[in-house]
Amino acid sequence: MAPLRFSALIIGLSLVLSLISPSHSLTCTSQKFTNNKLYEHCNDLPQLTSYLHWTYDSAKSSLSIAFVAPPAKSDGWIAWAINPTGTGMVGAQALIAFKQANGSMTVNTYNISSYKSIVQSKLSFDVTDMTADYSDGLMRIFATVVRPDAAMTTVAQVWQVGPSVTAGMPTAHDFQPANLNSKGTLDLVEGRTSGGSGVDSRTKKKNIHGILNVVSWGIMFPIGIIIARYLRTFQSADPAWFYLHVSCQFSSYVIGVAGWGTGLKLGSESKGVQYTGHRNLGIALFCIATLQIFALFLRPKKDHKFRFYWNIYHHGVGYLILVLGIINVFKGLAILHPEQKWKSAYIVVIAGLGGIALLLEAITWVIVLRRKSSKSTKPYDGFNNGQGRQQPLAP
Repeated sequence: MAPLRFSALIIGLSLVLSLISPSHSLTCTSQKFTNNKLYEHCNDLPQLTSYLHWTYDSAKSSLSIAFVAPPAKSDGWIAWAINPTGTGMVGAQALIAFKQANGSMTVNTYNISSYKSIVQSKLSFDVTDMTADYSDGLMRIFATVVRPDAAMTTVAQVWQVGPSVTAGMPTAHDFQPANLNSKGTLDLVEGRTSGGSGVDSRTKKKNIHGILNVVSWGIMFPIGIIIARYLRTFQSADPAWFYLHVSCQFSSYVIGVAGWGTGLKLGSESKGVQYTGHRNLGIALFCIATLQIFALFLRPKKDHKFRFYWNIYHHGVGYLILVLGIINVFKGLAILHPEQKWKSAYIVVIAGLGGIALLLEAITWVIVLRRKSSKSTKPYDGFNNGQGRQQPLAP
């Protein structure tokens, strides 16, 4: 419940600030500029609480813009860009504004050739009247862009915010869903923006990756362990418990490998974006689980002298997979940032499985202890050392 209370606190503070400061409007239509500039259109961009005001002059093929956004931190930066060759950040021709050492605002042009290479330089098109200001927690970029292709009526735009500036250069921004989805198109004729909703193909792949791994390592694998540990105590469940256990764990492994594969694919498509801890745990899970599956083919018979040591290995590795799987599911949820209800639902499922395990632990202990007690208190059966010969009665 702590995350919910924290979210409520942030929302409450945001509402208070919006009442104090008119510039923190929920929509762009009520925003005013101190330089008294007016624009024909304004759009509430779908990510990073950003806004774009703009006017398109078809005769001059020029686009006048005012981009408004709160930086990630007070000493951070904001950026708005046109990408003439793609739809993302790589290749974007960007305007980036930030505070200088003396506290005044500046805006410079940057050619984003890669995530790791942000070079201050001229852009592939002309930019004039560049200025920037900062007040009430919002930074603003003003500029006029002359489009290189006058026939183009739709342009790909990208916007971003970052936390800090070092030696006059913007530092890397966060790689949260809002940052990764801060892109779309600007239709100069229709006067609207589109895209950036966060439900693109990449986000769908992330969701599929998360669902597969939650179902496999996060739910099915714990259920398989519960089956093996507790159902085997009931004699009537033998050998059904074994086949249920194997079926559940093998299915979990297959689904987990599918989730692992989608994770590798996402990683290969995300140059410059790395989640090292989550990735390393995923690789470890795949390797250990593969060993566990192949160890099934080396399972000694019950009366074999190595069966005891195989059991130790099998149980130890199984519990290791259980722990690592649940940890990595939570790491994945922290990266994906789904709605709180999904994280809460998973917590409820895991807590429910934990409660079932505790209940079955108590029940099976009672059964085992009663079984041992019944054997130890069984009356003398009149047989000599179990050889089937009855002792003679005393005269």
